[in-house]
Amino acid sequence: MGESGALRAGIQTVGGRGGGWSPWRRRGPAAAMEPRLVGPGPYRATRLWNEIIELFRSGMPLRKHRCRFKSYERCFKASEAVDWLHELLGCNQNFGPEVTRNQTVKLLKKFLKNHVIEDIKGRWGKEDFQDDGHLYRFPPSSPLKPYPKKPSCTKEVIKFPDWNEPKGGTSQEHILVKSVTMNSEMWYKRHSIAIGEVPACKLVYRRQLTQANVEEIWKSITLSRLQKILGLDCLDEVLDTKLVNSKHIVQNAYNVNKQGIVILEDKSKELPHWILSAMKCLANWPSCSDLKQPTYSGFERDVFKTIADYFGQMKEPLLTFHLFDVFVSVLGLLQKHSKVIEALQISCLLLPPENRKKLQLLVRMMARISSNKDLPPLSESVRTKTLMVQAFSRCILCSKEEIDLDELLAAKLVSFLMDNYQEILNIPSSLKASIEQHVVHLQRVQIKYAGADTDATFYAPSFYHQISTDEFESQRANGSQEPLAALLEEIAMNKEISVKDKKKKLKQFQKSYPEVYRIRFPTPEAEALLFPEKNKQKPPILMWALKKPFQPFHRTRSFRM
Repeated sequence: MGESGALRAGIQTVGGRGGGWSPWRRRGPAAAMEPRLVGPGPYRATRLWNEIIELFRSGMPLRKHRCRFKSYERCFKASEAVDWLHELLGCNQNFGPEVTRNQTVKLLKKFLKNHVIEDIKGRWGKEDFQDDGHLYRFPPSSPLKPYPKKPSCTKEVIKFPDWNEPKGGTSQEHILVKSVTMNSEMWYKRHSIAIGEVPACKLVYRRQLTQANVEEIWKSITLSRLQKILGLDCLDEVLDTKLVNSKHIVQNAYNVNKQGIVILEDKSKELPHWILSAMKCLANWPSCSDLKQPTYSGFERDVFKTIADYFGQMKEPLLTFHLFDVFVSVLGLLQKHSKVIEALQISCLLLPPENRKKLQLLVRMMARISSNKDLPPLSESVRTKTLMVQAFSRCILCSKEEIDLDELLAAKLVSFLMDNYQEILNIPSSLKASIEQHVVHLQRVQIKYAGADTDATFYAPSFYHQISTDEFESQRANGSQEPLAALLEEIAMNKEISVKDKKKKLKQFQKSYPEVYRIRFPTPEAEALLFPEKNKQKPPILMWALKKPFQPFHRTRSFRM
């Protein structure tokens, strides 16, 4: 990942006798770097890590320094590196002004540990970086993090489970069709053009949808939607889909209370009561229902420290190590507000229910504390929102590998979560509606026409039973007449069309499907019953005149002529 052209053009490091600062240092990192957002995709954290290293190496001013009566060329003080890198991160769209100086120091610690920088004696790895006057330099080459091998996958969305396949190895031809409800009018429009050349149809029987089937549908459509939002050819680039638990998705979607908080089936995974009481106390300050009113100054700070210590001792973040790359990739959509909201909604559905519930309660508490003007300051030097991000970002998102920019990325994500938690931690209504509609569709019996773009759909009975392969073959051979008989009956019983149109449609049906027609109307008398003859009596010629009163004679113009 290379630097921008403007950055390369503006880099002028000064070594030499004077030891003065370069014009680049006076202008600052933002003067020459064009803001650029690294979009979603595989290994986004790795791409950001490598880019920051390259920008730091090429842009950090170097000069001569003296230490203990000895001069060192092309080096920099630790405090100078903190100043420059902090400004660089603050003007970078991938991190932003939320980055603190303390976070910048932690990043430089990682740089020293991974030999991105070394002290003037060539030591690195075990040395500790501090924001002071110690001297550091760049090694001849700083190691960039290698990109893992991209998984092989075809450019297609995730395939949904197929329940059209009958048990026992017998399969049906797969025909891509769209479902519509077939009626007599549609049948007439379809077959009125070419009578006698209607393609053969067949009845598709559905298997019973078990709870496991429904869970797999939820998983398939959810992951397919996430892949589409992220714009990826393959979701395996950021997520091992085999590790996604379909039961978790369904439970997160349906087992919720009125506020949308997950209801856990395993009560042993709930937060301890004393932590819940402490969180409610700060979230609802000064109305503490579960605790007695504070009797000493600084009570609220002690409560906050108790909560921070509890979440800080967790071995794995709430968003899990497994989903780290997914959430980092979603951060690349921050310029598209609606997309990043939906992507985070879907990503949070993949969490274990206990993690999702803890996240909901924690982020809601953080947002309420940040906006509560009645709550005394929890820190003398840091704003309340910044304190929330610093205290809880690592327990929400971090990676297993220390060389990642997890702290900076976590701060960006947590800040966005706090601002939009009411939307993000709700169930995406459009996704839920589409999945439920798909489940209903799979419980219908369909007529599929080879080569057609539509199919007739009939609701399945309320019960299912397993059949043998021989029974299936028999039903497949004879089943196509059942829906045709239903169509014929609908034409015959339709009272909304005229007699002329009904006769025309019946005649067309008889030509196309004579066997089906003969079963319904075995004799001409059976067909005649549909059109009973009416006795029409002609009224007397002057009958109408007798009903009118006598009117005087009026001469008209035509009479005179």
